[in-house]
Amino acid sequence: MSVKQDVLKVLEKRRGESVSGEELADELGVSRAAVWKAVKGLKAEGHAIHAATNRGYLLEEDSDVLTAPSVQRFLTHDFDVIVEKKVTSTNDAAKKLALGGAKEWTVILSEEQSAGRGRFARSFYSPRGAGIYCSVVLRPGYTAAETLFITTCAAVAVAEGIERVTGRSADIKWVNDVFVSGKKVCGILTEASFSVENGGLEYAVLGFGINVKTQAFPAELANVAAALYPDGECSGDTRAKLVACILERFRYYYENIPVRAFYPEYKRRSILIGKTVLVTGGESGEAEVLDIDENCYLRVRFADGRECPLSSGEVSVKIQ
Repeated sequence: MSVKQDVLKVLEKRRGESVSGEELADELGVSRAAVWKAVKGLKAEGHAIHAATNRGYLLEEDSDVLTAPSVQRFLTHDFDVIVEKKVTSTNDAAKKLALGGAKEWTVILSEEQSAGRGRFARSFYSPRGAGIYCSVVLRPGYTAAETLFITTCAAVAVAEGIERVTGRSADIKWVNDVFVSGKKVCGILTEASFSVENGGLEYAVLGFGINVKTQAFPAELANVAAALYPDGECSGDTRAKLVACILERFRYYYENIPVRAFYPEYKRRSILIGKTVLVTGGESGEAEVLDIDENCYLRVRFADGRECPLSSGEVSVKIQ
């Protein structure tokens, strides 16, 4: 870890407090000149650090630059957190890390994505500094059928994280979208790689994107997407808290996939049960959503009376 990252880690732990250059130098075993240089570099990266004579350096409460130290201060479990300024997509970056041998629970975040995407290769709007764009490397020891629940585990984790950090109620649109006040605030994409030699799962990558304080959406998204803080007003550590909370909740549900720990909350938060939807894909037509079963199949009744369980891999639904 560089001196700059070491300084940032200390300032993050004591966000809102002044830390003298002498104290930082002593704690890190470096010169005060090295501390000054590190602080200068952090300021250049956008960190709001106030320097005052005889008081030292203070990382301001409203400083909002996503970093590994800012996330790790809120984590309980061990995650290897990497933060980039810009990537094509965090899922692509995570897959490269996985192929290179990255361990499970390696997390990559980016302040911006140039080619973020969701299911069916739909683009995900990812402006700089306005959201959370995150992917996690997983090495599941589960059956192929059980790995399908990674997405549903993540949906519950995101909904719970939003409620705990922002106080806003969050719902789930089968299978992978999280809604707040009737609009989409988060999309989730899980991708996997199978071994050619034994046919087993080599790794999986869970990606999620959250509109935290996006203020201007493209025209095609304006009526369906929203941000958690549409006015852009939130504390400087909100994104870091939210990432950490979601990672911790996801880890709990992921490690308890065999007992379907996620299922009660996933079903309770559904915005589709009891609604009429338009089904497209293998089955098509208007249908009433009756239930979501423990395997996360959507059970529907079509207008002709047929009742069918629908798989997320086969169809898409739109609320009528």
